[in-house]
Amino acid sequence: MNARADSTIPRRFTAVITPADPGAVRRAAWAGLVGTALEQYDFVIYGTASALVFGDLFLPNATPAVALLASFAAYAVGFAARPLGGLFFSRYGDRLGRKWVLVTTLFLMGVSTFVIGLLPTYSQVGLLAPALLVLCRFFQGFGAGAEQSAVPPCSPRRRWSDGAAGSPHSS
Repeated sequence: MNARADSTIPRRFTAVITPADPGAVRRAAWAGLVGTALEQYDFVIYGTASALVFGDLFLPNATPAVALLASFAAYAVGFAARPLGGLFFSRYGDRLGRKWVLVTTLFLMGVSTFVIGLLPTYSQVGLLAPALLVLCRFFQGFGAGAEQSAVPPCSPRRRWSDGAAGSPHSS
């Protein structure tokens, strides 16, 4: 572009890009890697336990096929709850801060996982056992859904006035 064309571009369309701190980027990348690895490990372990153990522990009177399907249905509840957790925690991430949301969701997922390990079996409390299992899976998925809340919702006060993507001047 020539100098005349550059001088006619309004200031609001120019962006100043500052380089990110490499140390902070590296720490964030490692934190994301470790968090994702632990979450995937949790879901793989739960899926394996669903296939091998949970049918016998939580639905012993059902046929093996029905017990397996019911245990995988409880597994699916965790995935179905994720969008709800993302919607819920996205509101609080903007209001209370991302750190608060991170700590809350880690606590929610950790407590839910711990409680699954302490659940009584069907022979001890009857139908309450699979109901508690489904409830714990819901809270695990609800907490995991906060990862999707990292992208802030696009509210009218956050849109750029001129609609230019990448504009640092927001209204």
